[in-house]
Amino acid sequence: MIIKIMRIVLKFLMAFLSIGLGLIFIYSGYTKLDPVIETFEFTFVDIGIGNWYTAPVIARLLIGLEFFIGFLLIINYNLKKFTLPLTIGLLAFFCIYLTLQIIFNGNNGNCGCFGEHLRMTPLQGIIKNVIMIIGCIAIYFIWEGWSFKSNKLFYSFFAITTLAIPFIVNPIEYSYSSNNLDEKVNYPLDLDLLYKPEDTSKVEIPKKDFRKGKQVLAFLSLKCPHCRIAAKKFRLIKNNNPDLPIYFILNGDKQDLKAFYDDTKSENIPSSFALGKTFMNLAGAHLPRIYYIDNSIVIKKVDYYELNQYKIEDWIKGN
Repeated sequence: MIIKIMRIVLKFLMAFLSIGLGLIFIYSGYTKLDPVIETFEFTFVDIGIGNWYTAPVIARLLIGLEFFIGFLLIINYNLKKFTLPLTIGLLAFFCIYLTLQIIFNGNNGNCGCFGEHLRMTPLQGIIKNVIMIIGCIAIYFIWEGWSFKSNKLFYSFFAITTLAIPFIVNPIEYSYSSNNLDEKVNYPLDLDLLYKPEDTSKVEIPKKDFRKGKQVLAFLSLKCPHCRIAAKKFRLIKNNNPDLPIYFILNGDKQDLKAFYDDTKSENIPSSFALGKTFMNLAGAHLPRIYYIDNSIVIKKVDYYELNQYKIEDWIKGN
């Protein structure tokens, strides 16, 4: 009798553990959607399984899959035959990706498991996933979950609904046009403020002369979250095409530079510092400020949403 009661209690515990794992999956998907999904999209460009057009689709489908698994775990649906194998497979995929991230980029920055809401290193992300896998294995051997008669209808309804949620909440905007395009353009940018500074203690003379020819010039603050997203995107663009003339003008305490690079891994972009009025006169108050410059003339202004490797390449080529 006691053994029977213990088995029942253990099954209830496994059912609640399944609910807890499901809530983690749903929270994980939510944090990748809000407030920005771009950093998760960059993941698939970075590991080479998507380009700038397919990565947004892959990212949303994977978030939808997290929602789908989360709902199945919460209702304890057909755990042993379907839900747990799918869950373990997805967690194993994440572990492999994070391991590759550590091998190629080190255990730095945010793994992205919970977007920007809860920052974790890649190693912490692997540990979290391994613990969740152990929980899944425990459930697998103790509790089978519930099964329903209308399997096909159930699968179809929840799969379509959950996979569609990320596309509805955060639609893909390939033709996004920023408000910056309505601002003044075709005017000379006073780059002498950088090359002939009044106060050399506040302005670091750039390592290259971008007063001639076509350049993409980005003004970024080290602690600005949107600036960091822009830097991450620029890093991937530069990795894909090292010849693109991209340059950062950075603002902030130099002590924060290491944290900025640990997060963005954008050391491949040449940069220099400009502080105080010089930075404000060139960049304005809204950051990040990104200019397309041709012989010191501001041709176009974009924000980090609109950054597009292919459009930059076309502009450089004169198309």
